[in-house]
Amino acid sequence: MKASDLLVSSLEREDVEYVFGVPGEETEDLLFSLRDSDIRFIPVRHEQGAAFMANVYGRLTGEAGVSLGTLGPGATNLVTGVADANLDKAPLVAITGQGGLERLHKESHQALDIVQMFEPITKWNTQLNDPDIITESVRKAFKIAEYEKPGATHLEFPENVARSETDSTPMDPRERVQHAAPEPSLIQRVQEYLNAADRPLIIAGNGAVRTGAATRLREFVEKTGIPVASTYMGKGAVSDRSSQSLLTLDSGDHQEASDAIEMADLILTVGYDIAEHDPAGWNKGTDTVIVHLDSEPAEVYEAYNPNLELVCNLSTALAKLTEEMDDSDTQFDETWYHDLRDHILEDIAANPPEDGGFTVRSVLPVLRAVMDAEDVLISDVGSHKMQIAQNFPTYEPNTCIISNGLASMGISVPGGVAADLATDAEVVAATGDGGFLMNGAEIETATRVGCSYTILLFVDDDYGLISEKQRAHRGESFGTELTNPDFMTLAESFGIDGYRPEKWDELEETLRDALNTDGMSLVEIPVE
Repeated sequence: MKASDLLVSSLEREDVEYVFGVPGEETEDLLFSLRDSDIRFIPVRHEQGAAFMANVYGRLTGEAGVSLGTLGPGATNLVTGVADANLDKAPLVAITGQGGLERLHKESHQALDIVQMFEPITKWNTQLNDPDIITESVRKAFKIAEYEKPGATHLEFPENVARSETDSTPMDPRERVQHAAPEPSLIQRVQEYLNAADRPLIIAGNGAVRTGAATRLREFVEKTGIPVASTYMGKGAVSDRSSQSLLTLDSGDHQEASDAIEMADLILTVGYDIAEHDPAGWNKGTDTVIVHLDSEPAEVYEAYNPNLELVCNLSTALAKLTEEMDDSDTQFDETWYHDLRDHILEDIAANPPEDGGFTVRSVLPVLRAVMDAEDVLISDVGSHKMQIAQNFPTYEPNTCIISNGLASMGISVPGGVAADLATDAEVVAATGDGGFLMNGAEIETATRVGCSYTILLFVDDDYGLISEKQRAHRGESFGTELTNPDFMTLAESFGIDGYRPEKWDELEETLRDALNTDGMSLVEIPVE
């Protein structure tokens, strides 16, 4: 068959449903091979949006999302979304076109060394310079992208290779490689550490959600009564309805979770990724014992030097710990942290006076009230992300999607497309006016594809998070002010419903109406 048909057949064998991308001249053969396949190619408005869609799709499904760009600027436009997936540990396979091999030894139109460019932002990448290596390369790209810890891989496809012929056939995927169960002796050592502790505490990270370990973690926490503070990307690993939940690590205006960490005499980290949260922010240099449970050894870090490391399958380890903990050893004294939890819940539930203006923080309790536990909130990056991470209770895994590895602005609107395709839940894409206009053009993609989700747009005419930090450092801000279009007119131009609540007594009804809209909607909220 033609090499481009073989690549697409290999994608089909990997159960790929969607390819998000921008068409290019050098990907013509591949595009027409996609047309004749069972895979849906979704043309987007910018390659960064394509990568963000593949990124969020991978996080929500555990299956690698696929993004496509052409050579040169198509490839460079993919870079931010691919790097974001890699640091967020989201499985993604990027495919780029390239000029014919006969011109790559010399300077030529739009030609860059894309493989070298993608080297530091992927787990693995290669050039498909021979049609007979396609089948192995595609299998390897997906295997590596999806293997714990997941991330991004990349395949470059020169146009003359794409149109060549080959006798190769696609490889069949096998069961995904799993980490082994922990050694019984290590489980015993963890038990000994726990038995010696009076105030143990769990930090649940990205890996607790990503690996599907949430069920086992919840069982362990329920049996032992150990409190849990989640990282931003670990939200939902333990339901914030649980009496053991201290919500989010580094809790901003309410410091109770940080206080609990300082009071704890043992920290058990579960799936903790240092890239998403600097341990220096919570480990204040005390003598607290740290036990590291993850699929990879801990990074060597002065602020994070665990006493014991278990590198293994997280679900299996947690199940073993739950099973082996004697009843006499479980049910730690919970009185030491319950007052802290009560204070957190009181704080996040507080509503401002009805005559006050909107703030992100004060809107979140209303948003939480109108969203079901299984609905998905995707946060863009900005000052609103901090408030969502700290003050939006999350009840199920993968229902609050936050980028906190690379932490890229512009992810939420394209991420909403992926979430709508990947789940049956209602989806809300929360963003600020800074991040929104970075990839707001993907609203057109969303409407063309037939998506139905709500964009919650917080408007302060500023890069607010940077302003906050500048004012904290210098007492003033510079270079952060913005002007904006009329967002209601913009929504109308895209053919979607627009809402702009003016008063507090309008907010809940407005959000309910937007979420119940049969199609896309945008809710603009001016914030102080």
